[in-house]
Amino acid sequence: MKRFLAPALLLCLLSALPVTALGREATVASPGGNLVVTISDEGPQATYAVTLGGQPMVLPSALGFKADFGDFTQKLTITATKAVPVDKRYTMCQVKQSQFHYVATLLTVDFENARQQKMSMEFSVSDNDVAFRYLIPRQKNDNPKSAVILEETTAFSLPAGTTTFLTPQSKAMVGWERTKPSYEEDYRVDRPMTERSQFGEGYTFPCLFRVGSAGATGASGSSGNSGSSGATGSSGATGSSGTTGSAEGWVLISETGVSSQYCGSHLSDYKTIGTSGAYQIAYPMAGENNGIGSATPGIALPGTTPWRTITMGTTLKPIVETTIQYDVVEPLYEPSLPYTYGRYTWSWLIWQDNSINYDDQVQFIDLASKMGFEFCLVDNWWDNNIGRERMAELSRYAQSKGVSLMLWYNSNGFENDAPQTPRQCMNSSMARDREMAWLQSIGVKGIKVDFFGGDKQETMKLYEDILYNANLYGLQCIFHGCTLPRGWERMYPNYVASEAVLASENVFFTEQHAKTQAFELTMHPFCRNASGTMDWGGIIMNKYLSKDNKGRHKRYTTDIFEMASGITNQTAVQCVAMQPNNLTENELPPFEVEWLKALPTTWDETQFIDGYPGRYVVLARRHGDDWYVAGLSALKEPLKLTLDLPMFTAGSQLKYYVDDRKSGQPVLTTLKVDKKGRAKVEIQPNGGIILQK
Repeated sequence: MKRFLAPALLLCLLSALPVTALGREATVASPGGNLVVTISDEGPQATYAVTLGGQPMVLPSALGFKADFGDFTQKLTITATKAVPVDKRYTMCQVKQSQFHYVATLLTVDFENARQQKMSMEFSVSDNDVAFRYLIPRQKNDNPKSAVILEETTAFSLPAGTTTFLTPQSKAMVGWERTKPSYEEDYRVDRPMTERSQFGEGYTFPCLFRVGSAGATGASGSSGNSGSSGATGSSGATGSSGTTGSAEGWVLISETGVSSQYCGSHLSDYKTIGTSGAYQIAYPMAGENNGIGSATPGIALPGTTPWRTITMGTTLKPIVETTIQYDVVEPLYEPSLPYTYGRYTWSWLIWQDNSINYDDQVQFIDLASKMGFEFCLVDNWWDNNIGRERMAELSRYAQSKGVSLMLWYNSNGFENDAPQTPRQCMNSSMARDREMAWLQSIGVKGIKVDFFGGDKQETMKLYEDILYNANLYGLQCIFHGCTLPRGWERMYPNYVASEAVLASENVFFTEQHAKTQAFELTMHPFCRNASGTMDWGGIIMNKYLSKDNKGRHKRYTTDIFEMASGITNQTAVQCVAMQPNNLTENELPPFEVEWLKALPTTWDETQFIDGYPGRYVVLARRHGDDWYVAGLSALKEPLKLTLDLPMFTAGSQLKYYVDDRKSGQPVLTTLKVDKKGRAKVEIQPNGGIILQK
């Protein structure tokens, strides 16, 4: 077999390559040399494979696509390769870190099909990440100048024994008021690849896999539906941090760089492709958006597809800390003003629709003011229950208290039957222009737009149009009932976060989801929140999920768990779902109130300390010079850990927020870091810890 090497920092251009009976191969290594991608044209389909430290992480997997003008799924020939080094620095302020340095090797591989039609691929390879995409030029005689991509055969074949941590893609136009897919399904963890997805439509990005884990210590005895995993069995973690869950490796698959120029994608069910099993890129369902819009993307030529991303590590550290979703994209426009971030109060989570009236919103504005929070979110029906004239008055009142309003909107349109208003304000350019000019005039700083339901290119265009128009009027955007952000924090500077998760409202809706809250929040740092900012929607401080804090079902997590979730859940505009009674009834210890008043929402650095998806997590985040270490546990028994804490000086005395083992009550005490930079902690079931200087 003829092999062409493109190692890190080597510039090469190979053209007019001789054809051999065995095909051609191009190999590109990461700058550190540990991660290697091999692209081959041998066989009926072109393939790629990935190794990390010599260990196979992605087995030879199909590449290619079918367009309306040509078939690039078979009989492809590599005609040239070119490798260039990438060394890129940039800054952001609303994600898991603020300073970025992306060092990679970018390999371009040119292909030709049997009809001598051309396409290329780019592989951007860093030490723990691979991002790749298709580049489609115009063909002979400068035509066609546009294309419809009918199918991608891009596949991901993982080693035998790999187990999965996945959430299923819903069927279209089902569920409440036909609003699905809303990307709010349960996770199933530590499952075999051959297990069929719940609805037969594959899996929502991001998709997490444990490679070589079948029969591995700590991987068995905890599989099942969401909530059962991680709540049963031992974590096996009582030694030094960072060792649990290392197995042979971890793989996180997602995509980034999706704009109005393409559709969003997901993974198919595991299926036989050629002679092996694999997952394949799947496009939206035809029924999404009430059947309006194509399920296949159309692009102008020359054009590109979005980046498919694969993050790999022998431990979970590279998974949690990855920034690949931002590294390979660029801002699409400049911010119209310096956007600010912070905390918000939200009456709807527990007081629900009846709270959307002027007097109740005054209470939550006053609560935000007393706590020093920056925002108050007014949810659905405000146009009916408060009215636009009084909403302008309410905004003036909020500003007099040092608080800015964010307002809820329905995205519809025609996408589904969700009845909440305001409707038909965000679905056309004229409506948006009129509405956003009014919002700017009354001092509103952000909008939360709900009920999108799908990944079609038409829906991606709606997200982009809302964001672009909002930026013109100095408005930040949060999306709910929506898909995963795909590099949007960098692409759209006024984008804040998306829900795209089974969020806090479900803790209110059913006792079962209240019981599985700890499972959910120990899952997301490794998957959903690792790939993009997440508006889970609330640090819940009421003991019971009711306005009087006595009725309905109780909250099953501890106060310290809730506080720590404000650190483990990453979003730059964080909901602290306190209720007015939390202050008037004096039910919260003063140290909790003071801690919530000072909670930062932007981070300069994030470090993974320890954890296992769906069982427990310990993260460290830095804001300025201050480090916050937070841990959550979904286990049924107390979890003892010895944490490596290099961010603190050996011998340091730390504030230690913890749940008392006997009473379960929150305690503020101290903990000393030993001479080796370690600290022993204990996290209670459904409990948490916080360490800070």
